[in-house]
Amino acid sequence: MWFVKNMITRKNLMALTGLFLAFFLIIHLLGNLQLLLPDEVAREQYNWYSHLLAGNIIIEIIAIVLYACILLHLADAIYLTIRGRKVSGNYRLDKRARASTWYSRNMMFLGAVIFAFLVIHFKDFWYQYKFGTLPLDEKGHKDLYTLVVTAFGQLWYVIVYIIAIIALGYHMLHGVFSAHRTLGLYHPVYNRIVRTAGVVFSVAMTFGYAVIPIVIYIKQPL
Repeated sequence: MWFVKNMITRKNLMALTGLFLAFFLIIHLLGNLQLLLPDEVAREQYNWYSHLLAGNIIIEIIAIVLYACILLHLADAIYLTIRGRKVSGNYRLDKRARASTWYSRNMMFLGAVIFAFLVIHFKDFWYQYKFGTLPLDEKGHKDLYTLVVTAFGQLWYVIVYIIAIIALGYHMLHGVFSAHRTLGLYHPVYNRIVRTAGVVFSVAMTFGYAVIPIVIYIKQPL
């Protein structure tokens, strides 16, 4: 009984942290879409936006919650995967794989790809902005825009970024619907609506994030 309750609690926690991270992706994408503005406007506005976020105590608190959610989501995923395999065995040993999608059976692998990318992403952008020595723009703000454009001017970086975003898209494709079901929001009446909304959300996020590095790379001078 303790094991069942513990599994339910952890699944609920993973569902809640996952939905919070999904919501954060919307906000983050809206900010990043500024990178697609004309160069000079994008540079000034994106650097101002980054400076505004960095100096806002509310954003700092949300950032701490974000980091905690990432770690909790990761820890819960590892725990549930290990415990689940001990209880029910590998999917290849039974016929359940026939009734599930490949991405739902490989959520841990997709999560590992995403986490590896996050480490790179945080190192190249967040760490550099927080602790690195970036040049300032004409307004006196750290020039994060130039750092991002320079990174996306490298084809290998764009490819790695897109692979990670595709992995994120498939992760959300299963995760958003699964999270709602875990939290009890599962009913035949609106089950299809939730599933469809999850697909639309996943595709929109994947396309939105993937198009940014592609456009920036194409705009680079030959």
